[in-house]
Amino acid sequence: MSKSLNLLAGLALAYSGLAAPAVAETLGLGRPALPEEIAAWDVAVLPDGTGLPEGSGDVFTGDEVFAEKCASCHGDFAEGIDNWPVLAGGQGSLRDRRPVKTVGSYWPYASTVWDYVHRSMPFGAAQTVTADETYAITAFLLYSNGIVDDDFELSRDNFAEIVLPNAGGFYPDDRAEAEYPVFSVAPCMDSCREPVKVTKRAVDLGVTPEDPDGKPAGTLPDLTIAAASATEEAAPADESTAEETAAEVTETASDEMAVDPALVEAGEKVFKKCKACHKVGEGAKNGTGPMLNGIVGQAAGAVDGFRYSKPMQAAAGDGLAWTHEALAEFLANPKGYMKGTKMSFAGLKKPDEIEAVIAYLASFEG
Repeated sequence: MSKSLNLLAGLALAYSGLAAPAVAETLGLGRPALPEEIAAWDVAVLPDGTGLPEGSGDVFTGDEVFAEKCASCHGDFAEGIDNWPVLAGGQGSLRDRRPVKTVGSYWPYASTVWDYVHRSMPFGAAQTVTADETYAITAFLLYSNGIVDDDFELSRDNFAEIVLPNAGGFYPDDRAEAEYPVFSVAPCMDSCREPVKVTKRAVDLGVTPEDPDGKPAGTLPDLTIAAASATEEAAPADESTAEETAAEVTETASDEMAVDPALVEAGEKVFKKCKACHKVGEGAKNGTGPMLNGIVGQAAGAVDGFRYSKPMQAAAGDGLAWTHEALAEFLANPKGYMKGTKMSFAGLKKPDEIEAVIAYLASFEG
């Protein structure tokens, strides 16, 4: 028994030693980091361009690199595929119920674009793009959002000159001063509000439905009599008025028959490839590309407020109009039709898709 007690006492002493607080002391491990080691970890790029490496890249090179390494997820012209993010367009949508947050509509600094691409993209193969390729991709994204022209080349020297449209749309996080004190007080747990009392009833407010004719509430009116009355009121005053009305109806019907609804519906689906840059319909505004209401038959480069590329301005000066034939050729191969165009879309390869989009665009008046 005594041996067992001695053993237990020894174990207790050992555990008490382990549980005692350690004495702070220098262990003599490691060494100060060297400057080059710190530089290898310090990869952040600041809004003013601090941290950027040497290098450069232009829009056209960026178009090629983007098509090779980014388009499989983000689309040929940064419109996004499936659930992958849209990177172009969305200007003016931040107050919408479903805002489109892109480089051109939401991101505050070009440094964020460069740093994220260089550090994290492409998906599944991060840090495989070189500095020059990252400059080129960033230039292409700036161009796709209408921020720079097609002949732009980005480098560390001119990086600070780039100002994104939403740079002023952010403000410092002041929640620690403005909100935290409000929620740090002791919560009310008892008698926190006045008790709820019923003060009025439906019958007192006079909202119970009553039929003045004595019929049960909810009885449907005599539709036959109502229909007959409506017909009498709508009858033309004389035969000439009736003939004019019939002529108007015939003209309207013929106009509607001129547009194939099925073709317009098909064009609406194909136009989803264009929606990231171009808007149509009521309230349509310019974005990365011009709004396209009334574009069919319109003179080229004629949309107010949009900054067209130099080749498009030159074509407009030569009298180019967007006839059916001109639109078909342009949509099939934008860069081949007009070298230097700002439109980075590769084109629609199927003739039936081209016809459908033109029909869809023709359904929107200017």
